[in-house]
Amino acid sequence: MLIVETIARIRREHFIKGKTIKEIARDLKVSRNTVRKVLSRERPHSSTSVLSSHGRSWDDGQQNSRDCWQGTRPSPLASN
Repeated sequence: MLIVETIARIRREHFIKGKTIKEIARDLKVSRNTVRKVLSRERPHSSTSVLSSHGRSWDDGQQNSRDCWQGTRPSPLASN
């Protein structure tokens, strides 16, 4: 099983530094199929939903990060 740091390094080496799958596999001592598998995975959906809610907040007139952040928190007056 790969650790989070290795997965992050594979993605960084490929998408930011532009290394090939073969180069990454050789440098990190993992198989090319492992590198392909990591690169084929999508990013987690949770960050996408948070970012899209911030975009909607911005469109709704909340023009600073504090307003957007407060929009993501549950209301303290909401019943449990």
